Amino acid sequence: MEKYLNITGVATAGYAGSQLVSLIGIKTIRAATATAVTTVIQYVDGTATTINHDAQVGFDVQLALEAAVQAALETSWTKPIFDVALPRAITAAGIVNA
Repeated sequence: MEKYLNITGVATAGYAGSQLVSLIGIKTIRAATATAVTTVIQYVDGTATTINHDAQVGFDVQLALEAAVQAALETSWTKPIFDVALPRAITAAGIVNA
């Protein structure tokens, strides 16, 4: 069963206000620094999802994503989508899947 985070927030030029992000095959979730403006979800197949957001405070976006992934994977298989609102706003660069 495929599971997704639905990252919700205020729409910007590069972000519609919600974005589905796959939870299957996550290898790591990381931010370069405690105040980074990007958080990257890396997958075992070599692809990545980059979340562009306002500056973190103490890795709060990374920690929120990690907690949301855990909570989502603990839900029933009949609930494939788990909503999460991040503690920092998504910027105009949006969420990029590559």
